[in-house]
Order: sequence, then structure tokens, then C-alpha cells
Amino acid sequence: MSRTARIERRTKESSVLVEVDIDGTGKTDVSTGVGFFDHMLDAFGRHSLVDLTVRTEGDTHIDAHHTVEDTAIILGQALRQALGDKKGIRRFGDATVPLDEALVQGVVDLSGRPYCVHTGEPEGQIYVAIGGDYQGSLTRHVFESISFHAQIALHVRVLAGRDPHHLVEAQYKAFARAFRDAAALDPRETGVPSTKGTLEGDGTDGSK
Repeated sequence: MSRTARIERRTKESSVLVEVDIDGTGKTDVSTGVGFFDHMLDAFGRHSLVDLTVRTEGDTHIDAHHTVEDTAIILGQALRQALGDKKGIRRFGDATVPLDEALVQGVVDLSGRPYCVHTGEPEGQIYVAIGGDYQGSLTRHVFESISFHAQIALHVRVLAGRDPHHLVEAQYKAFARAFRDAAALDPRETGVPSTKGTLEGDGTDGSK
């Protein structure tokens, strides 16, 4: 079964098209109007091996927030749709990724329960503007938006780092590698890896 999705959304603030193929080769075609965010989405696609197309036009004359937020929302929705019933997946993924002086751990559970924990960025990182229009505070917001709309649990822990660019890029790469492992098909798994028999919906009882 093809694990692909295509989602479009238009609002007064943005127009977003996202296409994903979870079983791809990491091919990306990304244009959001926010150069550094394009670079981060390219990194996510390449290191998750998710084929990713993104076409966003947003009100960047105001700032980058709506464009980045809305793209993350639709990316999360597309990943959720493409994962389908999650039959045969490994479900959990854990990756620790270095980028020069930066080191980040990303952990993913494709649980059907949205939750995001984001810790460890150095003081002041949220105020840094990277590439002129990507505010450091957007990084956590992207992961929160993806986790909520993909309905996954995501932990991102910055363990070390100094350079603002490296700190952010290592986070996207750690998420990518953890997602890649979690979404991979396990030949020994014949059903859905859950005691409930499902990883769909918004269950909150912790028994999945």
C-alpha cells in the first residue's frame, strides 16, 4: 500500500500545498519564501527519506510566522494521512545527531497521541533571527505543530551547541532520523504495534 498524501489549504494568511511519500528516497522540492525554513525542510526530507514537496505562499511581508506555522500544520496532517493505519511499523524511533559543536536527541512515538517536549536550547536562542526572517522561537512551534497534527509524541533535546544555525539544523535532522526509524516497516510485525490494536485517534489513557 502506498504511504503517500497530498494536502492543500488556503487561508487569508497563506496558501500551502504539501505532498509526502514516506517510502521515498529523500527527494525534496521545497519553496516557502522563507529561505532558512526551506533549508530545514530539505534536511528533514533528505534524512527521513521522505519524498517531500512543499509550495507555500504566505504573508511574509508581515513576518515569517504564519508561513512557517501553516506549513508545519499541513506537513503534520500529510504525515498522519500517509502513515495510514500504521500496520507493520516499528512505531518508535530514537536518534542522536551531531552537527559540529551541536548535539541533539530526537525521539518519536507514532502513538496517535500528540505530545511535544522541547528542551535544552541555550538562553537567547528564541530571539535569534537566522537568515534574516526565521526567528529562533519558530523551531519549537514547528515541532509542536507537527506533533499535534501528525498525532505523534515527539521529544527534542538539545544536548550541546553554540551556533544558532547548527542548533536548529541538528534538531530537524534528529527529528528526521527518529521519524525515519519509527515509520520503517518491521518484517516481524504483522499487525499494529499496540496493545489496543490501533494507533489511531486521540487516546489519552496511556495504554497504547
